[in-house]
Amino acid sequence: MKKILYILYLIAVALSVNSCKEPERVAGFEDAEQYTIYDYIVENKDQFSDFLAILEVGGIDKTLSSYNPNGNGYTLFLPSNKAIDNFIKKTEGISSMNDILNNPEFAAAFGRYHVLNMMAHTQDFPFGAFPEPTLSEDYLTVSFIIQPDTSYYKINNQAGITMPNIEVSNGYIHEIETALEPITFTSYGWLVQNSGYSIFKGALELTGTKSLVDFNVKDFENISPITMLVESDEVYNQNGIFSVEDLAKNISPDDANYTSVTNPLYNYCVYHVLTGGRYINDFEGVVTNYTTLSEIPLNINGLGNDLLINEGKQVFDTIIAGVDTTIIDYIGFLYDESNITTQSGSIHMIDRMMKQVLPSRAIVTFEFWEEPQITDYRREIGSYLIEEETLNFIEWEGADLYFTERGDEQTSAWGNDYLDITGDFKISYVIPKIVQGKYMVFLGAERYNSANALVEVYIDGKKVSSLVDLSQGGSANSPFQKIELGTIDFIKYESHKVEVIPLIPGRFLWDYIRFEPI
Repeated sequence: MKKILYILYLIAVALSVNSCKEPERVAGFEDAEQYTIYDYIVENKDQFSDFLAILEVGGIDKTLSSYNPNGNGYTLFLPSNKAIDNFIKKTEGISSMNDILNNPEFAAAFGRYHVLNMMAHTQDFPFGAFPEPTLSEDYLTVSFIIQPDTSYYKINNQAGITMPNIEVSNGYIHEIETALEPITFTSYGWLVQNSGYSIFKGALELTGTKSLVDFNVKDFENISPITMLVESDEVYNQNGIFSVEDLAKNISPDDANYTSVTNPLYNYCVYHVLTGGRYINDFEGVVTNYTTLSEIPLNINGLGNDLLINEGKQVFDTIIAGVDTTIIDYIGFLYDESNITTQSGSIHMIDRMMKQVLPSRAIVTFEFWEEPQITDYRREIGSYLIEEETLNFIEWEGADLYFTERGDEQTSAWGNDYLDITGDFKISYVIPKIVQGKYMVFLGAERYNSANALVEVYIDGKKVSSLVDLSQGGSANSPFQKIELGTIDFIKYESHKVEVIPLIPGRFLWDYIRFEPI
């Protein structure tokens, strides 16, 4: 997005000025192979002795003294002694450094939370979550703070970076002003802690939907995170709503059975919850409909200067400046307040009331993100044998199924990952709900190997393609192809079953299934 790119440009310029002061010893890979992250902390232990002690008690010192076995280095967000002291003062149950050092399990978790399992220079920071987790298997986010006299990065909306891009032999160090506090709250718990969102919190309680956003993903198998879009009390106040009772009267004036799944207020609440954990950068570069927990999807256009929610569905404001008239017909994100990570997923703030509207059809590409197990596989490069009972929406028979993640390798596969099955197989994928209407259907698959199968594709039991020969049609530089299958007319907004059946057995590398409105 142009606005975000402009913000990044301003940050880069500011940091290039603010980062002129180098630490006493900054080593690169070529000239100091043995000068590691751990060595830097030891050499500067007058500033970082507390964190050094935590690393050593937790056994993380050995990790930061070596190379990442994944081959991509580490990134340490390094808190000073003052930052650790502030963390102790405001953390319930911890009154001194001894409380941390006498608890090796906590020390290990705390230390690992500050170490990203990848190298990350600030020029590669995302506008959202880092693509790789920390050593504690948590995801950290990045915010960009621009003030009149300074600009800087902030991690997890908690810790500003004071000294970026200290390069050592096994990664990068970014010194931070505040220790990172591990996420201990759910999405609902975040609302409880932040009084400026009491009306939406009250609506979740009134409708009984708070349980849908009050869980820890790590406590369950095969459950995906969620993304919550939330209006502040201030946004509601601008619409004459000052309490949850006012909101109920506005959304559901004729039905007080708020816990019913057919109730308008109930559906208003679950319409604010998207399936899958997504950050701001995940919405960029595409316009599509996202599945919500209600019966209606939500459209986000990420192709222009801003992220636009449900564009063209409702006029919120008309701005007249001289001879120019600007119509505000979309809901926007409040970027600075968004990208909040919780145990349940992520939270983003929006600038207007978001009522349910039936979105227009959009290009939708399904590539198995509904499967939590596959999402886990995407975290590490490799090829993984999938056990059938671990998947919720994909079924297969006749052969073993693998998922391959290629990481940053440049391939022609969408996202550099795909399903892989070879033999006399059958495979099906129940895709999320899609807005009714007529679509052209495309299959993303590899078709540059004589060992590949010849297949037919069915949707809801209806064949939508002639025979697809996957043994030819691609090239060495572009083996994965977008293959036009045919058209289909969906009558209802519902899920659909896509089946791929070979007429001639062989190998099938499945990248995606795509629907484009016609």
